[in-house]
Formats: sequence, structure tokens, C-alpha cells
Amino acid sequence: MSVDLLVVGGGVNGAGIARDAAGRGLSVLLVEKDDLASATSSWSSKLIHGGLRYLEQYEFRLVAEALAEREILLSIARHLVWPARFVMPHVPELRPRWMIRAGLFLYDNLGRFGAALESRRPSLPGSRGVRLDSPPLNSGLKPQFRHGFEYSDCRVDDARLVVANALSAAELGATVLTRTACVSAQRHDGAWRAVLSNGATVGARAIANAAGPWVKQTLNERLGQPSRDAVRLVKGSHIVLPQLYQGEHVFLLQNDDRRVVFMIPYEGRYTLVGTTDVTVTDAAHPEASAEEVDYLCRAVNRYLAQPVSPEQVVWRYAGVRPLYDDGTSDPSAVTRDYTLLLDDAAGAAPVLSVFGGKITTYRRLAEQALDKLAPYFPGLKASWTAGAALPGSDFGAGGRAAARETLVTRFPRAAQETLRGIFRRHGTRAMELVGDGDLGEHYGAGLHERELAYLVEREWAGSAEDVLWRRTKTGLHMSSAQRARVAERMGR
Repeated sequence: MSVDLLVVGGGVNGAGIARDAAGRGLSVLLVEKDDLASATSSWSSKLIHGGLRYLEQYEFRLVAEALAEREILLSIARHLVWPARFVMPHVPELRPRWMIRAGLFLYDNLGRFGAALESRRPSLPGSRGVRLDSPPLNSGLKPQFRHGFEYSDCRVDDARLVVANALSAAELGATVLTRTACVSAQRHDGAWRAVLSNGATVGARAIANAAGPWVKQTLNERLGQPSRDAVRLVKGSHIVLPQLYQGEHVFLLQNDDRRVVFMIPYEGRYTLVGTTDVTVTDAAHPEASAEEVDYLCRAVNRYLAQPVSPEQVVWRYAGVRPLYDDGTSDPSAVTRDYTLLLDDAAGAAPVLSVFGGKITTYRRLAEQALDKLAPYFPGLKASWTAGAALPGSDFGAGGRAAARETLVTRFPRAAQETLRGIFRRHGTRAMELVGDGDLGEHYGAGLHERELAYLVEREWAGSAEDVLWRRTKTGLHMSSAQRARVAERMGR
């Protein structure tokens, strides 16, 4: 097998690069050693945001780019990205009111500037001061918090965003292989010759190394390319608690160490709390430690009328962010910007490695990656992803709500909550998935046999974990017996 571009890594950056490249006319093979989004990309805070706190670190370009991408993703991923209002209670001893107002003013205007760069009108309302001592914003908070600020950002189903990009890449002709590692690769006769863990040998004119936490290991050990550039591994942990307050707004809480912690409505019945910043040396099997759980509970207890304890945590998860090592000692201050490094060995067989990045800017990162590779592919088509809806988000003039109600109306005998869950995950592809309306065995939490088969046949799901915790979040709502039944049906 021979392709133009071999993409190593099936996280959001790898899937985004594969999609962009396939749409520009390249033959593409994406290989992922585990499941799509199985590492960093499914263990995020599940936000599409500019990063308000990055303004304190003078990351103005990063924030402006992220806010521009926020507008694009609201347009092309409408079933997976949705607006939210973020509420920041004011704590005078941490940051003075004038500083927060100035930061939000800059944030709003960077958002307008970013939208203008993409020839778009800002779609989200700006910031404002709010009172927290009356409904609905007082829900769950201590009465001492009377004043605060509100601004706009977005939430996202992170793992499904990765799957949607992989689906788009495949529909454009890319080959996607999960549970397939790039074992080694060498330059030979002006191209790469890569050996895969399935025993295949693949020729490629170029490689995109989007291996996330393993980017340097892949570059140095598997591709044999020395590099002084380093990746900083920073673990971010989250906890899920029973619902802590009413409403769909997100709370941005200032902590006494000057970090911020989010409280995010999650899956209807819960609140997601995160994140931490802990430097680690190994990205394999990260876990939220007891110390991190204690830290997150203490952070929210500063604000909550009814304090929480680690014993109330119903689920926890951790992911490792592969940040470009800029020498900063404080893991919270390490840049969240990305760096694209190109090694072409005197003009032959390039490898482009992705260091850093965040889910919000994945599309722009992929676009810039292909622009860097363009000199090696004469006749490469122009960038295109900013205006092309991802699979499931092609709603047309009727919009998301009309498409959802069409699905519900067409199948009145099916449970409406089940249909809405399917639509939330698959968008306009839900109609195809539901078919004649016979969903088969119900495993629990709205997951049926028909959707399980669809996830296996169409979305590369290979295990119960792939289904329950990434492509759906139904595992959180199921009993252990129900989860075991899904594992039995999956054969693992």
C-alpha cells in the first residue's frame, strides 16, 4: 500500500489533519494504536473556548485564534458544539473587579476581531456584570457571593468531534485503522517506508506525526529523527458529582492559587468539575489521584452552599495534555499554543510533528499543517474546512431543532428521550441509524442494539469502553450489570 500522507495518531489533531488532507486531494492513511480519541482528546473539560485565563499570560494571538475557531466550529459542528454562558463569581481578594472587567472587554473584542478575520458576524452575546443573589444564578452558591460576571463560550462532545472528523476523512477517501500502531518508519528512495503493527508495510510521501503525548517518542524512536524540542506532559483530572446547581450555565471559579476551576452541567443529572495541572513523566494510564480529587472538592467548596466530599464523586477521569515545553516551571503557565515542526531531510520525505495544541484550535492547526506540507505536493487544493459541515451537522435552512423534531415525529412509538440522545450524538445521521424504527435490545440509558451495531460497523468501535465512555456517555448512567451486558455483546 502506498499513500501520499501517513497520519500517526487518532486524536483530534490527527483526525483533523486526515480530513483536511483527504479533502485537498491527497491519499491518506490514519493509524491509531488504540481507539480514536482514546487519550487526550476524550478526557478534556469538553469546552470550546478562547481561554480567558490565557490573557493573564499575554497569549493574545492564541486567544484570538481560538475565538475565531469557536465561531467556525459553531457553524460546522452544530450537533456537537453548543453555546453556553459562563458565570464567574467575584472574589475581591483574588482579582479586583476592574481587572476582570478589562479582561472581559478584551476577550469580547478579540472575539469580534477573530470573527471578522473569518468574515463572520459574532454569534454569541458579550460579557456583562450579573447579580448572584437572586435566581437563577444563585442556585447552589453561598449567599456571600452577590456579584459576578457572565460571558459566552461553548461546550463540546469531545470524543464525538474526533469521530466526526474521522468519518469525514473516510468519506473523502482516507483509510482509518484503529488499534494499529506505526512500529517504525525509514526514508527510502525519497519516501517513507513504515511498518505497522498489523504486519503491513506502507509507503508514504510524507508523515504527519500527531501522536499527542507520544509525539517526541514517535519522532525520535519510531521515525529515527533526533530533535531537541520537548513535550511537557501535564495531567488534567476531572470529577463528576451529583448535580450541584440548577441551570445550564457554567461556573468559572477562581481558586486561591490563582488557577481556575470549572463547574459544568453534565449529562443532565451531574456536574463536571475540573481541572488540575500536574506534571507527569508517563502518559500511559493516567488516573485522577486522591490529592487531585481533594483539591477539586476544596476549590468548589469555597463557593458551594452545600459542601461536597470525595465520597460523593461518582466518576473521575484524567488525561495528559502534551504541551510544547517552553521552559516554564509552573505547569499552569506552560503555553497552550501549538508548534508544528517540519523535518524534510534536505528536501525529501518530510515529517511534520505536532507539539501542543488544544481541542478548540484543532481545525486551524490541521489547516496550517497542510499548508506547511503543500510545497511537497504540487497542485494541492486550497484550504476548505472552514466552510464545510462535519457529518451530522448538515442541517440546512431548518436548523438543528427542526431536524431533531423531524426525527421524533417520524418515530412516535420510540421513547423521545432515546431519540433525542441518538440525535445529540449523530445529528442528521440519526435518521439513517434509526432506519425503520426497530432499535432492538435496550441495554440501558437509551443505548440500543441498533446503535451499538452502527458504532461498530460505521465508527470503528471495538470495545465496550469505546461505546460507553467515548462514542456515547451512557456508561455513566448504567448499572454494572448493564455495562457488563454491553461488554458481552461486544465480545470484550
